[in-house]
Amino acid sequence: MIDLYVYYKVRIDDAAALAPRVRAMQMQLQGSGARDGHGQPLLQRRPEARDGLQTWMEVYPGVDEGFGAVLERAVHDAGLGACIQGPRRAEAFIDLLPGT
Repeated sequence: MIDLYVYYKVRIDDAAALAPRVRAMQMQLQGSGARDGHGQPLLQRRPEARDGLQTWMEVYPGVDEGFGAVLERAVHDAGLGACIQGPRRAEAFIDLLPGT
């Protein structure tokens, strides 16, 4: 299992419209079976904005390696790209076990 972190830029003017759409997509993913038994997804942002842009982060704990493709389809289907400036960048992390 991995923890998937996805970050991207959002115009301040689009933030109020985008947040409920991202949360709805996360709830739909949670209920679809794509994330059964895994931790609650998070939606975060950096406290500061720069040049009228906020940096947002979606966190998906405890997913399998194929979840990234499922997530990208969900993002496309939810039409989130219209409110995001530039690319969505994803990074995966695993737990560091004792002795490693």
